[in-house]
Amino acid sequence: MRIALDAMGGDHAPKEIVQGAIEAINKYSFIEKIFIVGHKDKINPYLENGQNKLEIIHASENITMDDIPTVSYRTKKDASISIAAKMVKDKEADALISAGSTGAQMVASLFGIGRIKAVDRPAIATVLPTLEGYKLLLDIGANTNCKVKNLKQFAMMGSIYAEKILEIKNPKIALINNGTEKTKGNELVQQTYIELENMPGINFTGNIEGRDILLGSADVMVCDGFVGNIVLKLIEGMAKAVTSLAKEEIDKSIRAKIGAGLLLPVVKELKSKLDYSEYGGAPLLGIDGISIICHGSSKAKAICNSINIAYNCHKSDLIKIMTNNLKMGDV
Repeated sequence: MRIALDAMGGDHAPKEIVQGAIEAINKYSFIEKIFIVGHKDKINPYLENGQNKLEIIHASENITMDDIPTVSYRTKKDASISIAAKMVKDKEADALISAGSTGAQMVASLFGIGRIKAVDRPAIATVLPTLEGYKLLLDIGANTNCKVKNLKQFAMMGSIYAEKILEIKNPKIALINNGTEKTKGNELVQQTYIELENMPGINFTGNIEGRDILLGSADVMVCDGFVGNIVLKLIEGMAKAVTSLAKEEIDKSIRAKIGAGLLLPVVKELKSKLDYSEYGGAPLLGIDGISIICHGSSKAKAICNSINIAYNCHKSDLIKIMTNNLKMGDV
């Protein structure tokens, strides 16, 4: 498999991005080539000798977090994310991976690679650790204003991804809402409920409330990007807050410190399950090619794991399956 890796995107670029690529090459035999796309003078210091599966594709520009994605995509013709996307479009690479600006990757994927014809709007899908294992949440920020048709497509794409990549048989699909009743929520959610209830090809189980998200009662949780992003950021913030509060309480007494020592293995396991780097990245579903969005603070481990996600999408022929299941007029 050939990967187009944006070396200039992310808080720790290009060092951690390049190191992640090297880790992946040493770990995964399926890698044919990783194209490190970015400024060669900034990338070279982090390369190791004998890495014949790595190739630098020089890009003189970079779209930063402060840039306006749509404007920068048009004006920065030699940006690393744009070149990487074009490589996927031209079949020179099988997947695009970046930890840079999500907006820039969205624009580059949309205009550089293109949408699956039947998809109105791509969605960012992220995997959440729950009491019942990994589950899928989408959209987490690509579309803050949605129509019923968009949520229906998210449900179908999420169902396919959960079955083919997360290996969940007949995944349970739920709408995130402020109540489980069919009549709860705003007009968008109420109408979507009716449509999903009568939609063939998915296992729709109804609404799910915010308190049930981490219980794992649904395999795929569907919402617009406004709600999804708030849910995701709330979970991230809550994890940090609980950790800080626990540390404060532990520091108050010797007994608590002793107890904490005994619980250390459990705490480490829990931390591992909540660590985004364990999974790697979030696929941009609906794009006519594989585009994996990584967390901005991704280090080598997350980049390495995101390459494995891209491979799983590639080997399962995810794009072809989605295209066949999302024919114009079916959703």
